[in-house]
Amino acid sequence: MSSQLPTQLTITRPDDWHLHLRDGAALQAVVGDTARQFARAIIMPNLRPPVTTTEQALAYRQRIEDALRQQDGLPAFTPLMTLYLTDNTSAEEIVRAHESGQVYAVKLYPAGATTNSDAGVTDLLGKCAKALQALERCGMPLLVHGEVTDPGIDVFDREAEFIERVMRPLRQAYPGLKVVFEHITTKDGAEYVRDADGPIAATITPQHLLYNRNAIFQGGVRPHWYCLPILKREVHRQALVEAATSGNPRFFLGTDSAPHARGLKEHACGCAGCYTALHAMELYATAFERAGRLDKLEGFASFHGPDFYGLPRNTGTLTLQREPYVIPDEVPFGNTSLVPLAAGESLDWRVV
Repeated sequence: MSSQLPTQLTITRPDDWHLHLRDGAALQAVVGDTARQFARAIIMPNLRPPVTTTEQALAYRQRIEDALRQQDGLPAFTPLMTLYLTDNTSAEEIVRAHESGQVYAVKLYPAGATTNSDAGVTDLLGKCAKALQALERCGMPLLVHGEVTDPGIDVFDREAEFIERVMRPLRQAYPGLKVVFEHITTKDGAEYVRDADGPIAATITPQHLLYNRNAIFQGGVRPHWYCLPILKREVHRQALVEAATSGNPRFFLGTDSAPHARGLKEHACGCAGCYTALHAMELYATAFERAGRLDKLEGFASFHGPDFYGLPRNTGTLTLQREPYVIPDEVPFGNTSLVPLAAGESLDWRVV
């Protein structure tokens, strides 16, 4: 049996099921990075102001398409829009979004959980019942940022606490509701999604597969490794790798790529988010190869997501070549720059 490493890997063109594109000049700067690797992406709605109506979602979609048209040579890319759930989201708005054929999910941000989440939900079961009922009836997924925001809960425990305080009661009340537990970061989250009854799935980011919380503090505070939910202990990283590479269709790719200007990351109060759209598939291939499960990458990246959302799998392909790829130190971002995750490091794979 040959132990020779593969020199090339071709998979069905993947999708990104959790992406931040921002707006304006920032959108123009980053959208091409995603389009070069992914056929579709679920677009997060946490703009300022947030995307809370179908009309706003369709307008945002048009701005994304306009930005794509301004760049030459990009492959076809489809933005899949979402609404930002608030305490006041109506059942009628959910139905309107579903009937538009362009809005594919609704995003739950607990108020104060992450970037631009100040308009988020304060009482999910108490104030969002009609919206949740409509989602369950329509079959639209609820995408969950799974952290409690209680200041008495340690930042490293907020995901596990969310499962007990919010996820279990939510899914008991709405057993038919499709839920995506976004960017899981813990063994608790992976085991919950693996074992729970009903329609549930989870996205996993490249940074949570490749790094534990030590990465934030090696040689000083490293703000470009800071994201929310924050990187966790090594035992949690290992559990996420096991889940992602297991072939279980409940786990699929979601980069949570979140661009912030370099100056806002390297700041007294640095913004949360890792920029990975530039080199996402190189990062994922690295993680899967290190686990000895490169053969499981296509399912995770290309099949499990569309199957859960009830969408067709892509027909095109993406090829990764085994050759050194040095991650740029920074890339243009409007009139400033942003720093990709692991800038300056070298990976063994390059998308061709």
